[in-house]
Amino acid sequence: MKTHFAPLRYLASLLMLLVLFTASCGSKEGKVEGVNMLYGTESKVWKTDKELSAAGDKVKQTDAQEDERITFFANKQYNMTSPAGAVNGKYEFDQAGKKITMTPDGAAQSNTFDVVTLTDDKLTLRSPKGAELRLEKE
Repeated sequence: MKTHFAPLRYLASLLMLLVLFTASCGSKEGKVEGVNMLYGTESKVWKTDKELSAAGDKVKQTDAQEDERITFFANKQYNMTSPAGAVNGKYEFDQAGKKITMTPDGAAQSNTFDVVTLTDDKLTLRSPKGAELRLEKE
């Protein structure tokens, strides 16, 4: 059943993929530091650096995708924005398991990603299907 939230869920999924791809860039690839690297002192804005397919091929970003941003807050809230709109929600970060679960407000389902890299300026997320979104601090 489709609802008026379907485009927002799609946007949230795309943004999460974007975050995964961007984070995996850099010399600290594979390093997952403390959760405070995700949100800084109170909040941190991440933008897409690169997106890779499950096969490891670079995915060309549209202008709209390049304008997407995700902000993680210390209170376990997040906000994803793009030219198409915004999605708010809650996240849980499992540092030991290197996973982040994001649940958009009003959604029945959450999205869980492997955190491949998390440093002060790089965040790489990997989807269950193997696609990566590498993000960098804005």
